[in-house]
Amino acid sequence: MRLLFALGSVFLPFLPGILATKQIPVVNGIIGGVPDPAGVPSDGKAFTPLATTPGKLRVVENSGVCETTPGVYQASGYGDLTSTQSIWFWFFAARKNPDTAPLALWFNGGPGSSSMIGLFQEHGPCRIKNDSSTVVLNPTSWNTEANVLYIDQPVGVGFSHGDTVVGTSQQASSDVWKFLQIFFADARFAKYQPNPLALWTESYGGHYGPTFAAYFLKQNIAIDAGTVTGKKLNLKVLGVGNGLTDPLNQYYGYIVYAGSNPYHTLVSSSTISSANTSWSSSSGCKAKITSCYNGGSNSVCSSAQSYCNNNILSPLAGNWDVYDVRHTDPDPYPPDFSTYINSVRTKIGAEVTWTQSNSKVYSNFANTGDWMRNSAPDLAYVVNSGVRTLIFDGDADFIVNYAGVESMVDALQTQFSTAYHSQAWTPYKVNGQVTGQYKAAGTFAYLRIYGAGHEVPAYTYGNLGYGQAALQFFNQITFGNDLTST
Repeated sequence: MRLLFALGSVFLPFLPGILATKQIPVVNGIIGGVPDPAGVPSDGKAFTPLATTPGKLRVVENSGVCETTPGVYQASGYGDLTSTQSIWFWFFAARKNPDTAPLALWFNGGPGSSSMIGLFQEHGPCRIKNDSSTVVLNPTSWNTEANVLYIDQPVGVGFSHGDTVVGTSQQASSDVWKFLQIFFADARFAKYQPNPLALWTESYGGHYGPTFAAYFLKQNIAIDAGTVTGKKLNLKVLGVGNGLTDPLNQYYGYIVYAGSNPYHTLVSSSTISSANTSWSSSSGCKAKITSCYNGGSNSVCSSAQSYCNNNILSPLAGNWDVYDVRHTDPDPYPPDFSTYINSVRTKIGAEVTWTQSNSKVYSNFANTGDWMRNSAPDLAYVVNSGVRTLIFDGDADFIVNYAGVESMVDALQTQFSTAYHSQAWTPYKVNGQVTGQYKAAGTFAYLRIYGAGHEVPAYTYGNLGYGQAALQFFNQITFGNDLTST
């Protein structure tokens, strides 16, 4: 996933000192830094909405863009939350048995990054080619057997437009739930509401995924109790790739990974030593995240993000690409697709110019300190509620590396934790090719994928095709099955 910025037909440039680099912004030279609130404009997008229809969808059907498999339905457009807030979506029906197939939601992260990243660079019906101007049909698309709904959120991200006010994962969850109520109320999509629902996400999705899923489940309970009116969401699956969920248990992983990973050390021993001091000192990163966890105010949590990314995350990256440490920074893969997506904008019904990330949304989240808040309790709630859950990570990713994610998983307190801790690593094979290793207990599993960067489905390994391993684990989990080697 990527972190940061997308606006409209009248679009504000990046704030001074903020640079969009793939999913996570660089602020004054600091990866994931905190911008000065005084420099943030009051509204991320000066846009006069077109003819919105609050509470309903506006849709272009079968545009012929991206999904060119004969007979496969697609639809793109907006769900209007209000007269001044419109959420962009792009739906692709399953290539096989769409009426009975599960519905998978996809969210990229940021916060503030467009889910079109996942569509064009990772697992959509088409993939952007290295020329950045054309696409090719994707044989390992996630809509091979599942219906897939890509959503740009919060408002202001990607093709979504309107009042840019969301600044926490909890606020975002409410808007996504409202959008899904509008989506399932539409006659074209109501038939999918009873089908199993799977929520898939990555990167800042380590916050989004657990928070959204827990919110959906609690709304279902409230609907049953008669305190909320709406359609229940049949949530059965949560999948989170390379996700930032529990910073207190994940940030030391930057130090571990920089010094020891499957590829090469990232920085000098003195830089690692300095980061260790920044982590463990009485006023260091660990102490600051702990203060955030213990009822910390927005400023306390925002300060933790600023300090930890300034003194640990950013310097430990060295000269390597934080999304794939096998390459020096910047790695041009996955290729940019902004020119292509804007060339088809009118065909698919988009009303604003697409950009990868929205600096106002990112700034909103940075100012609340949402980055450093703990989403592990929501993750445990989801697991304990019976939702099949997969946490996965590519082993070449630094920005949300497996050392930190595995520490987060080990610290989880769920009904399956004791059994999980007793498991040995099991090789994960795809068509006989070992492509990773996993542990599983009950309906919970963790999978480390070899040879993959931050956007796991964008990569290949050994004799496998691009995204082939990801399609296998996606189908297994989305259809309610355990991870199984083939």
